[in-house]
Amino acid sequence: MGTIITVAIVALLIGALAGFYGARKYMENYLRNNPPINEDMLKTMMMQMGQKPSDRKLHQMVQAMKAQAKKSNK
Repeated sequence: MGTIITVAIVALLIGALAGFYGARKYMENYLRNNPPINEDMLKTMMMQMGQKPSDRKLHQMVQAMKAQAKKSNK
């Protein structure tokens, strides 16, 4: 009876750890592939701040954000 409880507790702990790290890895990949801020959002934010963003500037900002994200992931 005691070994069954011990095995159940160990299996629960292993499952919880595997689930946590699996979910964490999934979310990291999801956010890397689908960043929460896109060019349209940046354009809207810049227009609200009184700037007239060009397509070139928007593209540069998106690329800089992607580079910063890659740098912080390493």
